[in-house]
Amino acid sequence: MDDSELGFAGVARQAELVRAGKVTARQLTEAALARAERLDPRLGAFRTLRSARALAEADACDAGRVEPGFEGLPLLGVPVAVKDELDLAGEITTFGGAANTTPVDRDCEAVRRLRAAGAIVIGKTTMPEFGQWPFTESAAHGYTRNPWDTSRTTGGSSGGSAAVVAAGVVGAALGGDGGGSIRIPAACCGVFGLKPQRGRVPTAPHPHLWYALGTLGPLTRTVRDSALLYDVLSGPAVGDRWTARPAPTGFLRAASTEPGRLRIGWSAKPAVRGVRPHPEHVGALRETVRALRELGHDVREIDPHYPDTTAAFLPQFYAGVRAEARTVDHPELLERRTRQVVRASALVPEAAVAWAVRHGERLAVRANRVFDGPDLLLTPVLADRPRRIGALDGLGMTGAMLRSLPMIAYTGLWNVTGNPAASVPAGFGRDGLPLAVQLVGREHDEATVLQVAAQLEAVRPWADRIPELARAPH
Repeated sequence: MDDSELGFAGVARQAELVRAGKVTARQLTEAALARAERLDPRLGAFRTLRSARALAEADACDAGRVEPGFEGLPLLGVPVAVKDELDLAGEITTFGGAANTTPVDRDCEAVRRLRAAGAIVIGKTTMPEFGQWPFTESAAHGYTRNPWDTSRTTGGSSGGSAAVVAAGVVGAALGGDGGGSIRIPAACCGVFGLKPQRGRVPTAPHPHLWYALGTLGPLTRTVRDSALLYDVLSGPAVGDRWTARPAPTGFLRAASTEPGRLRIGWSAKPAVRGVRPHPEHVGALRETVRALRELGHDVREIDPHYPDTTAAFLPQFYAGVRAEARTVDHPELLERRTRQVVRASALVPEAAVAWAVRHGERLAVRANRVFDGPDLLLTPVLADRPRRIGALDGLGMTGAMLRSLPMIAYTGLWNVTGNPAASVPAGFGRDGLPLAVQLVGREHDEATVLQVAAQLEAVRPWADRIPELARAPH
């Protein structure tokens, strides 16, 4: 395999190759770093590459394969990337800005689990400051560009992670999702992104990520790779504020199991008032309905009767940004929009945040009535097509919030409720950019989401579609 073939092989296949002795961890890591150095000047998806450290860790991995049990590591020698809100020992956690300058001493729990499973972290990916916006743009680190069209956004906030997976630099990259921040960039970049059940992946050393809204998870090219990563990442940790109910079976096993005939409700109705979905997104939704019916499922249009979650979402958003802003070394270097958000958060005392969390729990009961009949809900991921680069240029807090609404119109609700929800590739639009649909599961039921996503992947594969930029010769 050449560097491009290795890059697009995916994490499960890469680990198999290392275990079989057909490729070394160093070869995989060198290939990933070479692609990053070639492609990232056009993408702007890495905040930093840790080339020397990654190669040293790859060498240690290759040397350590003689130890008992080492061959069984699920991510043996596999290069990955992590979003820059996750602590990686020896690196600065910038949260997408310039206000932090001190490297952290130790890995966060999610990164520790990746590395304990044999993965090699090659770098940290870009994000908007504190992950506030569904566009990966920041004053400190510039624009992150979509591999399918570099004049367009990757979405956000895990846009750097989505871009490096879509471009075949790595097979998986960790992101975070507080309002759609895994699903939105997955949809923009044509990769698979599952937001897990709240509490499935620990946020330690932090007790929460934007209170009840946020969770961590990977972006990958395939459903199988996502399931493999969740088997590695899932499980409680000391200090977690929320913990998901244990999964009845492994995620990789679930993704490899046929679900039987399911009842699936579908709706193009946004959960945010005043937003109209793009016709091509509705078309992709209807095409997916046909595909699911051909797979034998009972698929019917429904009215989800979405509750208005604004009063639950906004206080947790404001207080979450405020909490993260309090940790930085140089608050005077925060972006203007972020300073506006922090000032606005003064109107949200901790008692109001506690109320918002409780209110979200009440709204979750109402929203989950959609599953009284259907096993899954199918919707668009986005209302709008990926915007041109510069979506946040010149905008303050209010303007950025308004511009964000079409991007979060189908995703933010499920952060309030905590349900698992995935962005599943669904072809391409006339603009050449990916289309996607969202599968939402019952509480704690990632397994069914993965099963149906795997069925869709089998009948209309997407992982073999490669951006022209990523095909470019050396």
